[in-house]
Amino acid sequence: MPDLLLELRSEEIPARMQRKAAGDLRKMLTDGLVEAGLTYEAAREYWTPRRLALDVRGLTARSKDIREEIKGPSTTAPDQAVQGFLRKAGLSSIAEAHVHSDPKKGDFYVAHISKPGRAAEEIIAELVPGIIKNFPWPKSMRWGAASAKPGSLRWVRPLQSIVCTFGPETEEPVVVDFEIDGIRSGNVTYGHRFHAPGTITVRRFDDYVAKLEAAKVVLDADRRKEIILADARNVAFANGLDLVEDEGLLEEVSGLVEWPVVLMGEFEQDFLTIPAEVIRLTIRANQKCFVTSRPTSPLEGEMSAKPTEGGAVPPFSQREALPSALPGISPSRGEIGQSPLSDRFILVANIEAKDGGKEIAYGNGKVVRARLSDALYFWKTDQGDLPDLGTLQESAAKFELDLKKPLDQRMARLDHLNVTFHAKLGTQGQRVARIKRLAEELAPTVAKSISPLEGEMAGRPEGVASAGATHSGISKREEVGTPRETTPSVASGDISPSRGEITALVARAAVLAKADLQTEVVGEFPELQGAMGCKYALLQGEHPSVAAAAEEHYKPQGPSDRVPIDPVSVAVALADKLDTLTGFWAIDEKPTGSKDPFALRRAALGVVRILIENRIRLGLTSVFANAFASFASDAAQISDLLGFFHDRLKVYLRESGARYDLIDAVITPQSDDLLQIVRRVEALGKFLDTEDGKNLLAGTKRAANILAAEEKKKTRVAEIVEPALFREDAEKKLSAAVNQAEKEAGQAIQNEDFSAAMLTLSVLREPVDSFFEGVLVNDEDQAVRANRLALLARIRAATDQVADFSKIVG
Repeated sequence: MPDLLLELRSEEIPARMQRKAAGDLRKMLTDGLVEAGLTYEAAREYWTPRRLALDVRGLTARSKDIREEIKGPSTTAPDQAVQGFLRKAGLSSIAEAHVHSDPKKGDFYVAHISKPGRAAEEIIAELVPGIIKNFPWPKSMRWGAASAKPGSLRWVRPLQSIVCTFGPETEEPVVVDFEIDGIRSGNVTYGHRFHAPGTITVRRFDDYVAKLEAAKVVLDADRRKEIILADARNVAFANGLDLVEDEGLLEEVSGLVEWPVVLMGEFEQDFLTIPAEVIRLTIRANQKCFVTSRPTSPLEGEMSAKPTEGGAVPPFSQREALPSALPGISPSRGEIGQSPLSDRFILVANIEAKDGGKEIAYGNGKVVRARLSDALYFWKTDQGDLPDLGTLQESAAKFELDLKKPLDQRMARLDHLNVTFHAKLGTQGQRVARIKRLAEELAPTVAKSISPLEGEMAGRPEGVASAGATHSGISKREEVGTPRETTPSVASGDISPSRGEITALVARAAVLAKADLQTEVVGEFPELQGAMGCKYALLQGEHPSVAAAAEEHYKPQGPSDRVPIDPVSVAVALADKLDTLTGFWAIDEKPTGSKDPFALRRAALGVVRILIENRIRLGLTSVFANAFASFASDAAQISDLLGFFHDRLKVYLRESGARYDLIDAVITPQSDDLLQIVRRVEALGKFLDTEDGKNLLAGTKRAANILAAEEKKKTRVAEIVEPALFREDAEKKLSAAVNQAEKEAGQAIQNEDFSAAMLTLSVLREPVDSFFEGVLVNDEDQAVRANRLALLARIRAATDQVADFSKIVG
């Protein structure tokens, strides 16, 4: 069957647009072909900086002939209906229609429409110009003399040529001829801009790819990525270094070159005093280059292979650069296993230079040095005094800041300048004050949950994941709420704060958490907010837990991000997210549909994960009330926000493998302790996996269904169960079992032992089965019937203490 080759060649397409544009081209063309009556076996898109290409295999040579009947109105219908039928069927007069008869409906008009098939070349020639004119570029431009004309062609960059060939492998393909804005399709393309600028005549996809390769163009973007990655690793290895891999940068760089040539540049070692994150971002953002690191040996004083005692080595992508020198911490417990950066960087050129790329590497090195000089200036400036200290006294007094410390100065300036957080929610200074107050209220609860014994951190060194945790998340086989393995906190081992210290440290951390927003480095690289606050806090001698909170209070920033486990970080992170949620709820800026401009769903999910994975008991209703006290609000907003958290919790539990029906059975509108909900779901799931649980579920649902049916019919149900009206032993046994189960289950729930509550309910299984086997609920005696219905209501009430069994499937 014939194949189609299409290439749209232009000036350089921005790298960020290439992959989506190629996908859009494939979808638009294949959808159009199918709509026109053609079929195809496979289609694949390709792209380089200067071209979008599409290879469609097994395309039918001609669309099928179409014969259809269009049913019209009755032959006695008014003229208006007949004219509408003629327009729909494309007939010029009613004489061209046929008359069909129906025994019930009588005679009516029918149009017999025959459409002959069309050649694929004709369809393609009609389809492609429309796709080009209506292509969904995020940004497009007009160019040349034609740009002055209305309706002139728009493309992301000036379109230069179009290749469009069609034909089977056994025959010479033909050029599908069409023209758009003076550009006529053909079978001629061009190779590399510098190495092979001449024309290339192509026939079909296979020789198109081969001839482009010979002309220094690698068409497949994924292959360019493989070439870049392999060559970069090899160049780094040859120089005794490791490549610091960056998937996002690799994707971007592969879209900047058609013929990748990997080179190595260098800069002065003095710049290595700048934090690694700043160096990496400077080189990445400004020069699109990769950084390299020096492999370190554990014998050299760095424990790079062991991130924390008792902890597993995290995957490379999960490692984070944290300060390499924390006073009083051994490297094995206080440092993340990441090698120091080297003074070499990897760049990717688009040409094979005659000098082997020396001038290219040298030129890039000059630019990198200039950029790093700026970064070094920012880094040093942030550690010095501000010139306007005299104006910051009032703000310093408000937050109890020490203006001898650089980070305190930045926080004072943030408040003094009245930097707006949101027009309806006040300034950043006001927000910090709210976060501080809320964090101080949360600190005792967090300390009690994470540090149950005075001076100890929950039975494990801070920064060490609990036993049994897995990095990949909670699987269906794990208990819901099992903490996930995390990378260590800055606050580690022997420096973990005691419960008595936490409240004071939380207040200090909350005040400094946003201070780095006024630093020069964060002004240049906003993505480093938090990370720079951590570094500057350590440099001015803050407690490591305070420094850690500056970075970790933003976490988790997504479902795969780690959750803070240091109690100071946890308290500030909760306060930060809860202030955001209550604030935007108070001004009625809630997520709607797919729109969530303030990332409130992510904030709520962050709170859910922090509470569950750190096993923190927290009544959200009272916390919301305290947080809403800073805004004009009412009880309805608290209830609405709690419902929003229930939705986020359901998403979290379902992704963790919990059954949706068990979640619905456990959650009530008043449930505000998320960890308790999780434990109830866990206990209910285990119970229903047993034979007693399955049978009790069936009996309980039967009782609930009978009650619901009788209540719908307004049948009288006795207010209390009268033992004197019992006629069968099964009734007496069930009543006694319900009395015992209700009491013991209530006590177990009060003790928050949900497994024991389920075990207590399991004794109802045999009495319930016997009751339904030997007792007729709808007795002729209305008093007896009402009493038996009351007994069923007692069964429902007893089980409802744990869960609403009517919502459970099965």
